Amino acid sequence: MEQARLFIAIALSLIVFILWNFFFVEKKVNQLPKQAQQKEQKTDKKLEILKKEQVVTETLSSFDKVHAQPTKPSRTITVKTPLYVVKISEKGAVFKSFVLNNYRKTIDADSPLLEMISPDISGGTIRLGFAGNSLSGLDDAVFSADLGDDSVDIYNKAKEISFVWTSTQGVVVEKKYLFSSENYMIDLSVTIKNFSSETLQDSLILSLVRPAEAEESRYGFAGPSALINNKLKQIKTKKIKDKNIYTGKVKWVAVQNRYFMSAIIPDEPVDADMHLYIDNNILQNQYVQPESVIDSGVKHVFKYKLFFGPKSMKVLKSLDYDLVKAVNFGMFDIIAKPCVWIMNFIYDNFIPNYGVAIILLTLFTKVILWPLGNKSYKSMAEMKKIQPLMAEIKEKYKDDKKRMNQEVMGLYKTYKVNPMGGCLPMVAQIPIFFALYRMLYEAIELRHAPFFWWINDLSAPDRLFRFDVSIPFMQAPYGIPVLTIIMGASMFIQQKMSPPMGDATQAKMMMMMPIVFTVMFINFSSGLVLYWLVNNIVSMAQQYYIQKKKA
Repeated sequence: MEQARLFIAIALSLIVFILWNFFFVEKKVNQLPKQAQQKEQKTDKKLEILKKEQVVTETLSSFDKVHAQPTKPSRTITVKTPLYVVKISEKGAVFKSFVLNNYRKTIDADSPLLEMISPDISGGTIRLGFAGNSLSGLDDAVFSADLGDDSVDIYNKAKEISFVWTSTQGVVVEKKYLFSSENYMIDLSVTIKNFSSETLQDSLILSLVRPAEAEESRYGFAGPSALINNKLKQIKTKKIKDKNIYTGKVKWVAVQNRYFMSAIIPDEPVDADMHLYIDNNILQNQYVQPESVIDSGVKHVFKYKLFFGPKSMKVLKSLDYDLVKAVNFGMFDIIAKPCVWIMNFIYDNFIPNYGVAIILLTLFTKVILWPLGNKSYKSMAEMKKIQPLMAEIKEKYKDDKKRMNQEVMGLYKTYKVNPMGGCLPMVAQIPIFFALYRMLYEAIELRHAPFFWWINDLSAPDRLFRFDVSIPFMQAPYGIPVLTIIMGASMFIQQKMSPPMGDATQAKMMMMMPIVFTVMFINFSSGLVLYWLVNNIVSMAQQYYIQKKKA
């Protein structure tokens, strides 16, 4: 029976997937700090690189002209662009707020725009520091912005804003942001001018910060990530205590959730570190520069790019820097990403409705898998023909299991029926199911995307006539899951079209499967339920055609 084999195959695949992740996930111990001998071996090379970039800006005689800035109240600078509004505090020159203009927090019409930086983060994000705390006062530094006004609009050309702070030692720190009206990328340069009489030798740190209590979804990834040695690292927050330091050629570090991400991208990938920390439920993902030696009278400039925006494959690919690799759909990523491209192609060029795009994508996958489906349904039709003969054998030899199995195998051989013929083609479809499952759950294109009637968000469960009374097994919001019920009914009908199970107990269990799947799908996104429903309808049509042909 098709449904039995499909459910068994899915169950086995899930078990293998869970066991694989449990036993084979990376479990390396914490990486220790570099030993003095390793640092010594790399110093000459690092100094050679740094000397090319360092510029002597002042003579020794002018050092006494540099004074620490007096403490003053910090302002908040608001930068408005067509894509976002960012608020930067002069205390630390950090981002305190980052609101996306094209995305709302919820589907409601009066919902506020999406805020990427939680108000729970009192110190903001894009924090600056040194690994050895060699520059005292930096943690509480109040920078001075080179703006007379507290707000600036950027709608035509790019705008640069500089924040400067001078330490008591005479070290000048400048954070300079360059905002564009065209995309979500922000240029950042950090300039250290050493007007002190001592050499500054330390590793610069730039940090992304977010609340850690936002637990990862069971269906997708949320948390810190990085592209190191051209390989994507995604670290679950509960694993940070096992390993929190990652070293290699770092192309970018990020924190991400289901649909959005923020990232720090060094101007040039170099051998650096990513350090992860959780303190008081606040997660820090730190990009740690290689150790720099900034002599007295020398300045050094560190250049980065920042990204705050949607995890859209289209957006990330247009920006390059391999940010698109942050969009990862798991072990079947190689299948899921082409599906996203096809769905977007249908939406952009034919019908601007993602629900219709999902239907057409489902039909496209069914066309590709049509030969496998035919083979499966032919095998099922042949099995259905010999069901009466099998029933006679089981009745005749019910007290002799060995003889009964021999007669059944002889029956298969006589009628040239392969009992596994209907199962193997179904197993081949499992990767596509899981790929579409992850893709439809995480694709930002479906977030708040309407289909028709009551389905106004393909990324959320379908609910009709929402009410406040809780329903067992259902997550809020509560309502009638119409599409899910129709999907369960289609599974029941498809089950009735399939050959009955030989064993009565198994047959009763399989009769429960449509109910089990309906309950399981009740909290899935309506986009995924729509895919499964259309897949069932097309499968029933194909099965009916084959059965009529073989009758």
